[in-house]
Amino acid sequence: MLAVCITAKAQVTQQKPLWAVISVPQMKCWECKDRLTKFLLKETGPNDEPSILQFTINLNNATVRIQYVPDRITLDYIRTQIANAGYDADSIKATDDSYKLLPPACKRKDEGGGPQKGKPCNIPPDGQ
Repeated sequence: MLAVCITAKAQVTQQKPLWAVISVPQMKCWECKDRLTKFLLKETGPNDEPSILQFTINLNNATVRIQYVPDRITLDYIRTQIANAGYDADSIKATDDSYKLLPPACKRKDEGGGPQKGKPCNIPPDGQ
């Protein structure tokens, strides 16, 4: 009976949350940050369980530092979901349909996206 209880407890124990940094190279402006923040706040794992615990977005480095529960969601799943939002995530390219919906400032630099000359876009406009 004791062995059964120990085995059952081992199955219930969750893995510790992990931190990871994901490169999102086209994310350089406040609008990209706002869009990605809204997307990540409602993201759940494949089983609709809360799986992203917290995250920070660094516009200067174009990265997302994310804490997630590895037994609820994988890092590749998170990257794929970011790509589904229209952004490249590490080596995973954004889906074409989602990418087309991004504003020009959030597009890839080699496709004319990013900050416009003389208009810093990493600072939100007044009132934001």
